[in-house]
Amino acid sequence: MPSDPSVPTPALSSLSDLLTRLQEDLRRAESTVSDLLEARDRQRGTAAPGLVSYVDGREAQGRLLLELEYGARTSILVCQSGANTVAPVPTTIGAPAPAPPEYLGAENPRSVLADVAYRVLVDRDFLVEPAAVQALDGRLAEGHAVRVVDHALTKLAVVDGKVAVVQVSPERSMVLRPPLVALVTELFEAHWLRSRPYLREEGDLDPNDHRILQLMLSGLTDSAMANQLGTSPRTVQRRIRALMDAAAVTSRVQLGWYAIRNNWV
Repeated sequence: MPSDPSVPTPALSSLSDLLTRLQEDLRRAESTVSDLLEARDRQRGTAAPGLVSYVDGREAQGRLLLELEYGARTSILVCQSGANTVAPVPTTIGAPAPAPPEYLGAENPRSVLADVAYRVLVDRDFLVEPAAVQALDGRLAEGHAVRVVDHALTKLAVVDGKVAVVQVSPERSMVLRPPLVALVTELFEAHWLRSRPYLREEGDLDPNDHRILQLMLSGLTDSAMANQLGTSPRTVQRRIRALMDAAAVTSRVQLGWYAIRNNWV
């Protein structure tokens, strides 16, 4: 007699425990980085010149990120959270940002970033922001790698492995130079290792079904998913029901496990 799929198996329970431990490890790593940065903050008067600096005000932070982006030559790593942003989502990670004045004369200012490898991590707080799905779709269209985590992220960026920006409050960001950049880079890599793709291109699923699964796994309500996808909650419910039928499961929890195990997300 087949086992009841609603009853967690030992393997699933073990996997759940492992995921919980990994998330705890990440939180401890992030806390360690935060403690180190705070210690450096307290010692600013004796810090090596140029190792740590601060940028205050939302406009100044936005300008700094723009300048760093257009100054990048090899790579940009980004952790983005809707809970701690300099500007609304559509203007920070959606459509390409306007070029700084020094690039305005160029025929295609974005071409200066053509060879820069982007990796973007977002969390659930980001996914519930207005226009988040359209913003991430825009990133994918530009060839950027986008992944999702289920725990809160600290907003940060690392450019070319040479400079890191960590937003410590909506009004202040900390700018770090080597060797402190390595700490922020390692934190990003730890999150990236335990994240999942935002949208898989392979497979037979419709892209909108991929998006629905991603948003569902991140805990969004049917209404929130409908708002992101520009449809109705009833349509979302109908698509989830169809996915459950395709996976031969009877609950959304089971659908989530099936989607992860079978690389639907």
